[in-house]
Amino acid sequence: MSDKISAPAEPRFGARPTGTGVDFAVWSGAAERVWLCLFDGDVETARIDMDAGEGGVFSTSVAGLRAGQRYGFRADGPYQPERGLWFDPDKLLMDPYAVAIDRPYAYDARLALKRSAGGDTAALMPKAVVTVLPEPVKAEPPLFSPGGLIYEVQVRAFTKLHPDVPEELRGTIAALAHPAIIEHLVKLNVSAIELMPVTAWIDERHLGSLGLTNAWGYNPVSFMVLDPRIAPGGIGELRETVAALRKAGIGVILDLVFNHTGESDEFGPTLSLRGLDNRTYYRHAPDDPGKLVNDTGTGNTLACDHPVVQELVLDTLRHFVRYAGVDGFRFDLAPILGRNDDGFDPDAPLLRALREDAILNDRVMIAEPWDIGPDGYQLGNFRQPFLEWNDRFRDDIRRFWRRDRGMVGTLATRLAGSSDVFKGAATRTVNFLAAHDGFSLADLVAYERKHNEANGEMNRDGHNENFSWNNGVEGATGDAVILAERRRDLMALLATLFFSRGTIMLTAGDEFGRSQQGNNNAYAQDNLISWLDWSNRDRVLEEFAFALAAIRKQLPTLRDYAFLTGETNEAGLLDVEWLTEAGRPMAEQDWNDGGRSRLMMVLAAKDGSRIAAVVNGDRRATAIVLPDRAGFCWTNLTAEQRSDPAGPPVIAGRTCAWFLEKAE
Repeated sequence: MSDKISAPAEPRFGARPTGTGVDFAVWSGAAERVWLCLFDGDVETARIDMDAGEGGVFSTSVAGLRAGQRYGFRADGPYQPERGLWFDPDKLLMDPYAVAIDRPYAYDARLALKRSAGGDTAALMPKAVVTVLPEPVKAEPPLFSPGGLIYEVQVRAFTKLHPDVPEELRGTIAALAHPAIIEHLVKLNVSAIELMPVTAWIDERHLGSLGLTNAWGYNPVSFMVLDPRIAPGGIGELRETVAALRKAGIGVILDLVFNHTGESDEFGPTLSLRGLDNRTYYRHAPDDPGKLVNDTGTGNTLACDHPVVQELVLDTLRHFVRYAGVDGFRFDLAPILGRNDDGFDPDAPLLRALREDAILNDRVMIAEPWDIGPDGYQLGNFRQPFLEWNDRFRDDIRRFWRRDRGMVGTLATRLAGSSDVFKGAATRTVNFLAAHDGFSLADLVAYERKHNEANGEMNRDGHNENFSWNNGVEGATGDAVILAERRRDLMALLATLFFSRGTIMLTAGDEFGRSQQGNNNAYAQDNLISWLDWSNRDRVLEEFAFALAAIRKQLPTLRDYAFLTGETNEAGLLDVEWLTEAGRPMAEQDWNDGGRSRLMMVLAAKDGSRIAAVVNGDRRATAIVLPDRAGFCWTNLTAEQRSDPAGPPVIAGRTCAWFLEKAE
């Protein structure tokens, strides 16, 4: 690892109370004038010309101001969209370094009107709030380490219907610290919860006419501001929640979006970066300065190859480490952070800075390793210490349980950490079967096709291929046989996830059968489609998930992320054996048998203990033969797979089982 790079004590930009007033600074490399605007509510009480300094820094100091003061910026310069210049002093602009705002963002078409066509937008915009930040939290290492369980949470949907959480807390970050929530997380042995975007976002412009709102938050405007709808207590609310979760041994990872903003394409609103310096903050076509690059599918792409954007990203990450004590970050469409005009570079300045920064160096870093730009699929190409969402695991395990042919070899590769994807001595995989984007786990076994009509796009949105199956009926059914088959499949999927090596991720509610009614793109469903139904959860499935978590906790071999070699370890045992159900080593013809759907993985730890994971993807039950060792016997850890003690273990069809070898 490279030497750590020292971090500044505080950002250069934003509003900084001094005790006698407030210092303000903002950056624009193209503006001719920038004004600080002070507000009492929506009434502008002062407009102050900011001093233009060197290097694009505009600044001013105002004596007598205190915390709580509302403010915004205005900028003027050429209005030439064809050249990438969008200056309009009628547009009130949010401070990119704001840490609090007085209300959420709300889309209004007037925010997108051309210069001189829409009038003053101050009444349409939230105002930044001058804030005195608390003392930084005590620096502590992350609780999460690779090999643990990440629990993906949509904050509002997670507790909106939770009967044990007080109504006034439901749907907020503070609700995550409630004892009922922590108890649930502890039973799952969660290492870290990953909060889907919690920073202030705006609805996409088409949603209002459909009566919908953005529920996920992947459309940010203010990177350092916690959205008032889910964090009315601001940074203090996140800080207290992180502290409560840490006491329970659970870290917090923030899912942050540094690939685009809610200003969208050329028809989108002017809210902040576009009005300050559109040409710098966003990437444009090399031969057309007026054409926004759209490697994100949202209309714009942050220019993470520009030093000012890099500074903004790094300052944001430091802010949440310093003042909330988070364990780390998941980066949405992470290749954008390493893009330049030539494509993706894993050693791009921003990615290198994330690895070397003195404050960020030890934080958990997780990449969603794809975007929609040229060569956007970069799974396996990030550097240490980045972990990466592994969609190959997701798709291949789904295909195995869907009974696609020729999947047993791929199953073994995925269970063992995906050495075909990740190079080096250890895997960096984040194994998952479902996430916020796509089918829920329960819908995976209940729907063959997506059903996104509620999104108002005539079912055109969302992925068409989900590698799903419905067990005979599309969607909801009262047929007890089909419901039993679906639960059996869910148990098999969960078991496969929990005994895969490396880091695993579970999306909140998948442990008890959450459904989105077949919607595989529920980003705009802030309603019963996405809210977790705690009162009607599948308690049998939930208890099964708790049991899996307990087993994984007691078996460090499963949490290990070093690649297996098939060679003898310190205990004189092969670190992995791949066996048939008959207990003999898998031969080439077994691996190449397209109809084979049974596999046994035997793992040996350095202390001489062994575990066996048995997968039976066939509909028929099968007797198995576990490898014998003098002085040892096997114990069945899976309650659903009890067998006649006098005979060989029998594994039911389409199930998994775990066995632990113990000395007699």
